[in-house]
Amino acid sequence: MARERSDRQDAVRITTAASSRNVDIATRQRRYLLSMSLRTICFVGAIVANLAGISWLWPILVAGALVLPYVAVVMANAAAPRQDGFSLMGPGRMAPELTSRDEAVQSGTRPGPTRS
Repeated sequence: MARERSDRQDAVRITTAASSRNVDIATRQRRYLLSMSLRTICFVGAIVANLAGISWLWPILVAGALVLPYVAVVMANAAAPRQDGFSLMGPGRMAPELTSRDEAVQSGTRPGPTRS
């Protein structure tokens, strides 16, 4: 069975390929660990602030300790975008490739390989 050529106009570039599964999981684990470490710091800071008598700081730190697990899970499950920020040249802006034999004769150059 022969493959049918798709009518896709977008070129596939290696820079838009997804990273390996191991790299993706390691990145997500690092983000989760960072967020949960920040949560632990907020929780310990709330206890220290309460014991030190800083009554306005500990509720903020407790709120941070309660919200950060949700943020950590959402960030860990978010897939990285696969865009590199470069756009391909459209068909109207393509640079000329090789000239035809007639164009080469008109411009005075010899077509074909040159020897040095």
